[in-house]
Amino acid sequence: MELRYLTAFVAVAEELHFGRAAKRLQMAQPPLSQQIRQLERELGVQLFERNTRSVRLTSAGESFLEPARAVLDDVDTAVRAAKAAGRGEYGRVTVGFAGASSHESLPLLTRAVRAAHPGLDLVMRGQTYANVALAKVADGSLDLGFVRLPVNQPGVRTRVIEVEELICALPTDHPLAQQESIAIEQLADEPFVSFPANAGSTLRDALVKACVSGGFNPRVVQEAPDSYTILALVAAGVGVTLTLTSCQHIQQTGLVYRPLAGEPTRMHAALAWRTDNASAALRTVLEIAEEALPTPAAH
Repeated sequence: MELRYLTAFVAVAEELHFGRAAKRLQMAQPPLSQQIRQLERELGVQLFERNTRSVRLTSAGESFLEPARAVLDDVDTAVRAAKAAGRGEYGRVTVGFAGASSHESLPLLTRAVRAAHPGLDLVMRGQTYANVALAKVADGSLDLGFVRLPVNQPGVRTRVIEVEELICALPTDHPLAQQESIAIEQLADEPFVSFPANAGSTLRDALVKACVSGGFNPRVVQEAPDSYTILALVAAGVGVTLTLTSCQHIQQTGLVYRPLAGEPTRMHAALAWRTDNASAALRTVLEIAEEALPTPAAH
C-alpha cells in the first residue's frame, strides 16, 4: 500500500469533497479519485459513499481514518527525526516549572525555542515545586527544571536566570499595609497562608527561615498548592504570606505587596539539568536559553 493513497484518503475524509481535497493536495481531481479507487481495491472495501452532491464515509472508512492518520503521523515523525537527528533541531525536552514564579521566564523560553526550531517539542510539567523539579532532574525524569539555589545534587548543573526577593503580601485593610516596609518581627502574631509543608516548595522553606530569624515560628492556618490560590486567600483576609517579587504580577482585589525591612532576602532562580544528559535537543534548548533568559549581571 502506497503512502500517497493514505494521504489522499485522509484528505478526502477530512474535506468530504474531492475537489477541495485535490486542491489541498495540489493535484488534479481525476488522479485523486483514481488513488481512492485503487486503495479501495487493495482493501477490498468501499471507503466512501459518493454521488453528484455529497461524499460520506462508510463505516469501513470511519474505522480506517484514525489508523491512517496515525500511520501518516508516525511517518512524518520518522522523516523529521531522520533529517534533524544529531543537530538538536528536532526532539522532545521535558521541562518542570512552578506556575506563578515562571510567569515571565517560561513564555520567553518557549517562544524563543518555537521561533528558532519549530521541530523542538517542549513538554511542560507545570506546578512542579522547585525542590521536586530538582529531584526529577537528578533522577532523569525531567530534562530541564526551573529550580532555586542552592543545588547540591551530584551530576546536576545550574545557571542562574533571575534574582528574586522575598516580600510580604497582606490584605489592603491590614494595619501593616499602611507602612512602606514591614519588619519580619511585626508578623509574629499573624496567621499565615503558605504552601504545604514538606511538599518541596523552596518558598515555604524560605518563609519559615525568615520567620525563625525574626524570633518566631509562623502560624500557618491555611495551606494551598500554588501562589495564585495563596494570594487569593490573603486577599480574602485569611492571613498574610511571604512571596517573591516574581509573583507581583498577580493582582488581586484586596491584596497589597510590601518589601521586608532590612537586608533583602534574595533567592536565585535557575535552570537545572543533568551533566550526563546526552540529548541534542536539550543542548539546543540550553543554547537558546542563554539568550532568552540571560544570567543577571550581578547575582
